[in-house]
Amino acid sequence: MSPLPPKEYSEVLENIKSIRAKKIIFEVNKYKLPIGIENEFGVVKHPGASLAVPIKNDGKILILRQYRFAVSRRILEFPAGTLEENEDPLLAMQRELKEESGYKANKWDYLGLLLPCPGYSDEVIHLFLARDLEPLRNKPMGDDDEDIEVLEMTKNDLENRISNGNEPLDGKSISAWYRASQFLNL
Repeated sequence: MSPLPPKEYSEVLENIKSIRAKKIIFEVNKYKLPIGIENEFGVVKHPGASLAVPIKNDGKILILRQYRFAVSRRILEFPAGTLEENEDPLLAMQRELKEESGYKANKWDYLGLLLPCPGYSDEVIHLFLARDLEPLRNKPMGDDDEDIEVLEMTKNDLENRISNGNEPLDGKSISAWYRASQFLNL
């Protein structure tokens, strides 16, 4: 996988407002862009995240139906989680997979980075393929606000749900499935 192009930083001329909420910060700053334009922009500062596409040895895919308060719905998405400060993305994903699905993976492949909302957030999501899954005897406690149902799907069932639009899926999971499918030549 090719490395991302180098960053071209915008100069922060003035911090107008900052609001902290759990692990994210919303900032309104006056910036000078690399093309010389000065203007106010809002940005969500995010510590980053990891996501895994978990595939069992029988080929079934684990996916979560999870309640998300911001959209007031249960949506299909792969296990994912926000990074703690200075946390390694793979270690974070190994922890999240156990907490959210009740499985651990013995084989991990890196699928690259995803920038889900570059128009207003600096979030970077590290994508992984998790294989050779084993159910845990005792699922560790996850976050107390998580409302998750673990589902198993075939490749065809998942792709039908992506294409028919009858059930909400999040974009990061669709992108991760595309990358995993390419990696596995599915």
